[in-house]
Amino acid sequence: MFKQHPNGLYLLFTTEMWERFSYYGMRAILSLYMLQALFYNTAFSSSIYGYYTGMVYLTPLIGGYIADRYWGNRKSIIFGGLLMALGQFSLAISGYLYTPQPGVINTFFVFNNQTIFFLVGLFLLVLGNGFFKPNISTMVGFLYSDNDGRRDSAFTIFYMGINLGALISPLIIGLVTGNNPAYYMYGFLAAGIGMLLGLATFILGKDKYLVNPKGDAVGVIPNHKDIPCDIGDQTLTWVEKQRIIVIVILAFFGIFFWMAFEQAGVSLTFLAEQHVDRVITALNFKIPTPWFQSVNPLAILIFAPFFAGLWLKLKNKGKEPSIPLKMAGGLLLLSIGFMILVIASKTLDTGANISPLWLIAAYILFTFGELCISPIGLSMVSKLSPARFTCLLMGIWFLTNAFANVLAGFLSTLYPDPSQPTAYILGIPIDNFTAFFMVFVILSLIAVIALFIMRGKLETMMHGIE
Repeated sequence: MFKQHPNGLYLLFTTEMWERFSYYGMRAILSLYMLQALFYNTAFSSSIYGYYTGMVYLTPLIGGYIADRYWGNRKSIIFGGLLMALGQFSLAISGYLYTPQPGVINTFFVFNNQTIFFLVGLFLLVLGNGFFKPNISTMVGFLYSDNDGRRDSAFTIFYMGINLGALISPLIIGLVTGNNPAYYMYGFLAAGIGMLLGLATFILGKDKYLVNPKGDAVGVIPNHKDIPCDIGDQTLTWVEKQRIIVIVILAFFGIFFWMAFEQAGVSLTFLAEQHVDRVITALNFKIPTPWFQSVNPLAILIFAPFFAGLWLKLKNKGKEPSIPLKMAGGLLLLSIGFMILVIASKTLDTGANISPLWLIAAYILFTFGELCISPIGLSMVSKLSPARFTCLLMGIWFLTNAFANVLAGFLSTLYPDPSQPTAYILGIPIDNFTAFFMVFVILSLIAVIALFIMRGKLETMMHGIE
């Protein structure tokens, strides 16, 4: 899988690895920082997390448009990376200003200097990601010709870079912070340094390695003027319109996956912190809560080559599932993962803690589902998009992630917390962990059934794109 790919892919791999080191390192401690250093309750922390991560995936629509029309990919990536580094350093200053306040629980913003730097940091991260994320993902597709069979494999390799950064950062930042509110500033500082390393990698290698199969530089000027994206007539053909509709429909189904998957940063982090037995008695060691965030990227690195090889093997035999079927399978695996947590809830609802193996098993199944959706989705957008709208449509793919993350924050507010009133959804009380996790089982199964029914029509509308 790793052979015969252009060197530009590995430049983008390394750049994205460090950027994801930055993002996922911050994400691993964000909800804990709100609980333990800003003194927000679980519901308010969930809401902030949802709106923040939602905005992270909303701004790529703007950044993709600006890159398509005015700046090009390269300038957008550099500008976005600088903003994100500044955002991490602003969060570090917020952490530096932490003052212990025993017994305080906030259900709203208290506008002191700590909170101001916190909000400024989140704003800069949101804005910077909007310029960085869609443009670096799109650059992967520009390295290959339209019918190059290596493209799916390339996106899987790129996705492994994302997860290598996501694996390392929670381990390092978990050790650095040690669940001590006074040390969270060092975690944010490490995330900012990681972002600067990624930015330096990109700047030093972009001119030499980021070229298309013809040897022409890509991403230098807006894509509608670039050689691989020369459009001439702006009119969309009927086939192009149908393919765009497929992108939008499959992106909609992605909402069901990501609003459940993103519980990792909120409700499942609360669960790991409060209700998982993290003490290893034989070693006299307590597992840092952020370490659970490394299970998913570790599983990606282990199993991504298997999935990439599986798709290629099935393709050679003429039995490869279509993109809609792959996504339906991903949603089904997600549902099974939450069923594992439903089984574990029999223990949780008695007030006892559960073994970390329950949470690890769920995360591994979530990972299998992710491998059927995320790299496949990125590749799908690059293949189905008219070249002149690739960045914009990549932004739309991330836009649905924005809605999903806002919904993830809302659903996390249903997390059973004895200090808060019982939450309801459609009149049903969510008063224990069994009910809470069943919400995600049911929603994902509904999406599986609907997508399976629609798969035939969607495959027809793709007009030969596999």
